[in-house]
Amino acid sequence: QVQLAESGGGSVEAGGSLRLSCVASGASYTRRCMGWFRQAPGKDHEEVATINTDRDIRSYSDSVKGRFTISQDNAKNTVYLQMNNLKPEDTGLYVCAADPAPSCSARPTRYLSWGQGTQVTVSS
Repeated sequence: QVQLAESGGGSVEAGGSLRLSCVASGASYTRRCMGWFRQAPGKDHEEVATINTDRDIRSYSDSVKGRFTISQDNAKNTVYLQMNNLKPEDTGLYVCAADPAPSCSARPTRYLSWGQGTQVTVSS
């Protein structure tokens, strides 16, 4: 079982930046895919970005492409989400998830382990 702990959320004005961190425990094969998802009130989880931690293959949703960057530090078992040029529609609970599958999916239901999330609020 993978344990995930997110941090780095906060409140910023539109155009600002935040960097989220997700520290993972558990064997590396249990978290070949790591993903960031966000959930707005009353809505389902939405994919933000995923990373294959073995091959460093990254994927982004169209809504964040060019503004957000997912990265990893294997020595620290940490995945980051650098968010630049934030918009009010980026507001939500950002949750880190892990999956042992060798190829990453944008579907939240594929991911077996989830953190508690960190809140991001962007004001206009």
